[in-house]
Amino acid sequence: MKRNHYIIIGIICFVMTVGICVQVKTVDSLNTNSGVQSMAENKLRDNVLKAKEKYEASYEKLEKSMNELESLRKTAAADNNEATSIEEKISEANKLLGLTEIKGKGVVIELDDSKLVKSNEDMNDFIVHDLDLLEVVNELFNAGAEAVSINGQRIISTTAINCSGNIVKVNDEKLGVPFEIKAIGYPDKLYGALTRPGGYLELMEDDGVSVSISKSDDISLPKYNGVYQNDYMQVAE
Repeated sequence: MKRNHYIIIGIICFVMTVGICVQVKTVDSLNTNSGVQSMAENKLRDNVLKAKEKYEASYEKLEKSMNELESLRKTAAADNNEATSIEEKISEANKLLGLTEIKGKGVVIELDDSKLVKSNEDMNDFIVHDLDLLEVVNELFNAGAEAVSINGQRIISTTAINCSGNIVKVNDEKLGVPFEIKAIGYPDKLYGALTRPGGYLELMEDDGVSVSISKSDDISLPKYNGVYQNDYMQVAE
């Protein structure tokens, strides 16, 4: 009986030893995999930063070249009536395309998520969505707005406004609340269109979203910092 007892104890010790070895190898393997994953993430992060730096450097060169070109155009047009007319048309076109900073009168709208959400209510009813921004921007342009921006992002014809998790992307830039929408145009007309009874801002307020709108005589909008891409337009022969 004693021999059997010693044999059983030996088997138990052997099994425990094997189990401990397996656990040690598993932990080492996890640490190794974690280290490899961490190195991969760091490398990817470095590549992203390098690409961003390269983009910013290229954009600075483009910006400098554009400023030099504009200066040359103005110099060439100084003593030439026809050239002056062309320069004015180019400047006007750049304003419409969002390729230049502009100032003027208009309205400023601020939208923020509600701070009064109850536990038994749907949170989605109290936050600002991408579709809300799109609706407000459309109402502004329909009311005659000449230019619009959201949190410093100039809205152009190809601007995309969409949701990305708990944030909104405008011109592929991630933006969060509060949203400040600036619009240049006739202040009274823009203000009246957005504050009319049954308008979209009123519906947002009814849902609990924080909304404020004011007129301003001094609004500055930045130029569009992206790159225009025309995949389908062609010059007609």
